[in-house]
Amino acid sequence: MIARTISQNIQKYQDDGKALIILGARQVGKTTLLNSLVGEEQDVLFLNGDEPDTKELLSGVTSTQLKQLFVNKRTVVIDEAQMIPDIGITIKLITDKLKDIRLFVSGSSSIELANTINEPLTGRKYEYQLLPLSFREMVDHHGLLEEKRRLTHRLVFGYYPEVVTSSGNEIKLLKNLAGSYLYKDILSFGLIKRPIILDKLLKALALQVGSEVSFSELGQLIGADKETVERYVDLLEKAFIIFRLNALSRNVRNEIKKGKKFYFYDNGIRNALTGNFLPWENRTDKGASWENFIISERIKHLTYNEFYGNYYFWRTTQQQEVDFIEEKDGTFTAYEFKVSPHRKARLPLTFSKAYAVSSFQVVSLTNAEEILLGNNHG
Repeated sequence: MIARTISQNIQKYQDDGKALIILGARQVGKTTLLNSLVGEEQDVLFLNGDEPDTKELLSGVTSTQLKQLFVNKRTVVIDEAQMIPDIGITIKLITDKLKDIRLFVSGSSSIELANTINEPLTGRKYEYQLLPLSFREMVDHHGLLEEKRRLTHRLVFGYYPEVVTSSGNEIKLLKNLAGSYLYKDILSFGLIKRPIILDKLLKALALQVGSEVSFSELGQLIGADKETVERYVDLLEKAFIIFRLNALSRNVRNEIKKGKKFYFYDNGIRNALTGNFLPWENRTDKGASWENFIISERIKHLTYNEFYGNYYFWRTTQQQEVDFIEEKDGTFTAYEFKVSPHRKARLPLTFSKAYAVSSFQVVSLTNAEEILLGNNHG
């Protein structure tokens, strides 16, 4: 059992009378986490939204019916809640009318949950995002030395729990995951009219990691209009497959104003989409692969440490750039990511003059733990 950092955050609030909602992609370990949170309790009702009878039970239900369903139960767990129509209204009834119930909810996509939960559950929920396993969690599991030894393996195969715990089967598992299973929810909600375009879009994004992305150019590449590309990208973000970095632009005249980059939450998924599982030492995409890994790992660190700030990249039309910037309370922390520790990098003077920079760090494979284990901004 690999302990999840987020469980400590959830346990702090589990008796506050609010719904505890855990969102994350399929197969990141939500069900395992839910089981660990309720432990050996005897008075638990575990419901799975993928089951037809559960959908029927929890759709259009009254508070009286819920009382009968939950009789003698202290804790209720609703897994895969995004599959249940109008689940937000049901959760609202539980938090309003059944105040003695401790409620845990999980969803593998924020699509349906975002549409049905946010409005009725204002002030009635704590929401958490569960991501694939992290460098920090694996260090806590078997030590820093062991995890640093496996770093180049993680750069190729990533951190999905089953991939991490099934040595020798990584490629087979990742190919299955990176197929339609990972975005099953998008397809099941009928939001995608052309699945083949979605496949092409994912591959195009995987090949453009670390580069600025234009929706118009992506559309030309995959045979879709700009609006379709924008909508599909939004759905992929809501399914926790990709995330975006926007360009920081406030003070400098020649800054890139509306730039955006997209990264994958997991290197293994990204490599499965490009069909490239070459060992780290033989790869030609080391720069993009390292950038995707270190940024996604830093996002995990910030997410789990409840970072209330913003993050960006920065570039000017003169090609001055900063790979990753965190903004909190008006100050900026800047990072440059290099595969080789011998590659020198300096913070552009234009940037340091325009923004209140608290620190600048060059991060390579040799010193990655400094920002993945440290408490800066966490």
